[in-house]
Amino acid sequence: MNRWLVKSEPDAFSWDQQVANGIEPWTGVRNHSAKANLIAMRKGDRAFFYHSNIGKEIVGVVEVVRESYPDPTAEAGSPWVCVDLKAVGPVPKPVTLAAIKVEPSLEGIALVRMSRLSVMPISAEHWTILARMGGWKGK
Repeated sequence: MNRWLVKSEPDAFSWDQQVANGIEPWTGVRNHSAKANLIAMRKGDRAFFYHSNIGKEIVGVVEVVRESYPDPTAEAGSPWVCVDLKAVGPVPKPVTLAAIKVEPSLEGIALVRMSRLSVMPISAEHWTILARMGGWKGK
């Protein structure tokens, strides 16, 4: 199972909306590196849900329930894809970007190195550290 982090601006699509919707297509990705990450996602993979711009913190965990397919919000025939994500649960203690940046064991994490990337892989080691910081007990 792979681990990921997906970013959304909470004023555009928030964790609360993800929870309310249950399963939501992760649409609107228009970056080729992020697209490659969406294509690499497999059913059952988990991702941290990160509020970007406002809050700048990990607030929940989602699970991939449908692998990549053409993004319905993209122009017909475009290369863009999406996956369907299901809310698994909130992170008991949101993990801020500031806390991530000062944690030595998270040095080199994609969230800091590639701050504009909206879908990124998270190593098993970094997942464990972030889960511990946020009080997440699940997988």
